[in-house]
Amino acid sequence: MRTLLVYVWRFWMVILGTVLTLIFFIPVYILSIRQKDYKFCYFFIRLWAIGMFYGMGFRYKMISKTGKKIDKSQPYVIISNHTSIMDVMLPCILFPNHPLCYVGKKELEKIPIFGTVYKRVCVMVDRNSARSRADVYRRCAERMQQGHSVVIFPEGGVPDDTSIVLDQFKDGAFILATKHQFPIAVFSFKGLKEMFPFDNKKGYPGVVKVFFNDILTPDLSLKELKEKAFDEIQLSLMEKIK
Repeated sequence: MRTLLVYVWRFWMVILGTVLTLIFFIPVYILSIRQKDYKFCYFFIRLWAIGMFYGMGFRYKMISKTGKKIDKSQPYVIISNHTSIMDVMLPCILFPNHPLCYVGKKELEKIPIFGTVYKRVCVMVDRNSARSRADVYRRCAERMQQGHSVVIFPEGGVPDDTSIVLDQFKDGAFILATKHQFPIAVFSFKGLKEMFPFDNKKGYPGVVKVFFNDILTPDLSLKELKEKAFDEIQLSLMEKIK
C-alpha cells in the first residue's frame, strides 16, 4: 500500500511539473533570449522552483552555523551536497536576490521544452570534452561579472552507491573561486536523500534541514578551500538535529 502511495505522489510531481512549466514557459522563454533580461527571467524560474518544492509537500528549516550574512550585491559560488533532484530547487528558494546560473550536463539540453531554456540560462559542460570543461570557468566568470551567482554541486553527480554520505569533491567550484576571487557559500541539504531519492519506489514529504555552513573567502589555496568545504558539509550531514 505504501509503495502505491509513493507512486501516486511521484505521478503528482509529473502533473505539477507539467502545469507549472506550461504556466511559466512563455515568460521564461522570452526573458531568456537576452542576457540583460535574465534577472527578470530568474523571477519566474524561482516561482517554478518554489511551486515544485512546496507543491510536493516539502518544507525546509534553516540552521545557520556561521555569523556571516549573505550580501545581496555580492555574487557567490554556491555549493552543497547532491542527493536528489529537489536539491536543484533549494538554491532558487534560498537566494531570492541573486539570479542563479547552474553548471549542468550538456545532455539535458535534449529534453523537450526544458532544454531550450536550459541551454540559455545555464552553463553547460560536455564532460567528454576537455575543451568544454576548460571553458566552463570563463563562461561562469562572465556570468558572475554580470551579477549572477553560480551553483555547482562539487560531487559532480549523485553517487550510485547510496551508502556514500558525501562523495569526493571535484576541483571545478574551487578553481572558479580562486582564479576569479569569488567567495564560496557552503550549504548542506539533509533529508532529501531519504525523502526524495532517485528510486521512484521510495520517498515522502517532510522538512529538509538546510545548514548554512560558512562563506569561504578565496584567500586559501585550492586544496585548502576544497578540504574545508568538504569537512564543513560532511560535519553538518553527520549532526543529529531534530
